[in-house]
Amino acid sequence: MPARTLHRTLTPLALAAGLFCTVPALAADDLDALALEAGPEAAATAPGDSKLFVEAAAGRADQRYGLGSRSIGRASLDWRQGTRWGESLQSVLSLRLDATRPSDERISNPVFSLREAYLGWQGEGAASALEFGRINLREGPGYGYNPSDFFRDQALRTITTVNPFTLRENRLGSVMLRGQHLWRDVTVEAAFSPKLEDEASSHRFSADLGSTNNRDRGQLVLGTRFSDSWSARWLVHAGDGESTRLGANTTALLSQAMVGHAEWSWSRDPELLDQALGLDGEDRSHHRAAVGLTYTTVGKLSLTGEYQYNGAALDREGWKQLATNPAAAAAYYTAATALQDNAARSAWLLYAVQRDLFVKNLELTALAKFNRSDRSRMAWIELRYRMDRLDLALQLQNQRGDAGSEFGMPQIRDSAAVLATVYF
Repeated sequence: MPARTLHRTLTPLALAAGLFCTVPALAADDLDALALEAGPEAAATAPGDSKLFVEAAAGRADQRYGLGSRSIGRASLDWRQGTRWGESLQSVLSLRLDATRPSDERISNPVFSLREAYLGWQGEGAASALEFGRINLREGPGYGYNPSDFFRDQALRTITTVNPFTLRENRLGSVMLRGQHLWRDVTVEAAFSPKLEDEASSHRFSADLGSTNNRDRGQLVLGTRFSDSWSARWLVHAGDGESTRLGANTTALLSQAMVGHAEWSWSRDPELLDQALGLDGEDRSHHRAAVGLTYTTVGKLSLTGEYQYNGAALDREGWKQLATNPAAAAAYYTAATALQDNAARSAWLLYAVQRDLFVKNLELTALAKFNRSDRSRMAWIELRYRMDRLDLALQLQNQRGDAGSEFGMPQIRDSAAVLATVYF
């Protein structure tokens, strides 16, 4: 399919990043009663639950740099198992295997991801809990950017989507000891993640502890519920060789149909470009934030707008200088992806979901992001029909921008793919 034809087909709302699906999310822990999530509903992995599916995608992509079009595809296996061993003891195992075409540049196919593997204990009444093992400790209600999510860096073994919710669920957890206690309107959490390996592994079947446990880290969280419609969480995170980070996030039910969310973090660290190029940059004070609103109609349409800010990222003038050095630009955007940090100093995200579109079980999901620093944009759209044990989907991708920009640099410019997911 020629690039010009596909671009006309997508329209300005036709939204970014092809091939890939939104995987059902693990629910938060039982004690996370204070989290008023702004994001899409998550599918719980309760003790005793087993979730297994296989997925296949195939399509065509139009490429930049005179490379023409090519076939693209993916095959995945995803398994999540929660087991209860008694009244108070449970375990969780979550793993995934991905083979992509074209293959990942760092790790050859297939790529194994041991996302979670831990034992958990709950006290009587579920007021206290203790967990040990590899845990995907996610934080924050933001849709496309989570500045208060301090365990996100280097946690993705392979990139199979641009959908931020799928990325959060498919990343590697960190090996840690985590404890929680819940009172009526307050929860306290503590986690310690030790150093186990020095460097990330490029072996396809590695547990890759060097990506998630390459330094000692600890985190304290205070959760507060001000009312049934307003909650907040306050975080302190410290790691070996890095400054203490502070974070906060909040969600509030503003009306019967509208939910607001906000996240913030502060740290002293080098500029993102210095980190990408391996330079000994000076540590500076940086603020990061995400603020958004979600409106849901009676017709099952959910619309979200989110503003994102990263004080460590390049601004407009910085990008103009970076765009003259393609190698440095590639390193910069690659580092932002690996750190799951925002490459733009400021950006806008739009996210929309329409359930039961025209007919029951037909779902439309759309995502668009605009990098205000380099004026590039991406878009992704998926039309999915859900059956009892089978999903069928059509997915479209569009990325536009000047040479050297975040969405003007990737090799794939447009793509279209069909996808099938079989649940067991």
